[in-house]
Amino acid sequence: MKVQVLEAATADLADGYRFYEQQTDGLGDYFLDSLWSDIHSLRLYGDVHAMHYGYHRLLSKRFPFAVYYRVEDGVARVRAILDCRRDPDRIFERLK
Repeated sequence: MKVQVLEAATADLADGYRFYEQQTDGLGDYFLDSLWSDIHSLRLYGDVHAMHYGYHRLLSKRFPFAVYYRVEDGVARVRAILDCRRDPDRIFERLK
């Protein structure tokens, strides 16, 4: 399966990078490496994750983030990468 990361999801990654890099030098790079690894796993495991708010939700293995995506025409389109510690109403609004 092909994976396409939409612009909004790329911006979410940049936000997460900035947050973790402010916590500890180098943690932002580890965050990006981890999340990109999770995203690339969609090539094999896309379309198997539970549905939340109308999107499949892949939970990151190392950070409290979720990757929200839809599969259309054999392509997993990543719409958002959001912190699971957010208010669920904010997550729902972001995904509308």
